[in-house]
Amino acid sequence: MAGFPSKIRLEIVSPSRLLFSDLVEEVTFPGSEGYLGVLPGHLPLLTMLGIGVVTYRQGTHKHVLSVSGGFAEVLPDHVVLLPDTVELPEEIDVKRAREALDRAEKRLSGREPVDVERAMAALLRATNRLHLADVARQSRL
Repeated sequence: MAGFPSKIRLEIVSPSRLLFSDLVEEVTFPGSEGYLGVLPGHLPLLTMLGIGVVTYRQGTHKHVLSVSGGFAEVLPDHVVLLPDTVELPEEIDVKRAREALDRAEKRLSGREPVDVERAMAALLRATNRLHLADVARQSRL
């Protein structure tokens, strides 16, 4: 395709650090309404980030990380992800994520009044972390 770049610059910036800045072939991330796939030449877009897994590809290498909340800006040659929280697979504490999942499930199934939206967000974050840790473990086998 003439006129479109073959790669897109991806920057992932958390409140505490620049996690990644390099050229990639594609990136997929959780938006507030579902997952978005971005290739070079994508139309401009500004959206909220949801809870989920970011994937990006550099050549034959696929990379994954966990995000929750924040914003994403997409331009034809540049994607900036500004997640509220971000974790690499090796940073995930599986025991802590399982405990958070158990707590969220107990809150949602209990008889006490509960902030359902907050409990569901905790459940999604814990599930997402466990899923990413499992995917990373499987890829190392």
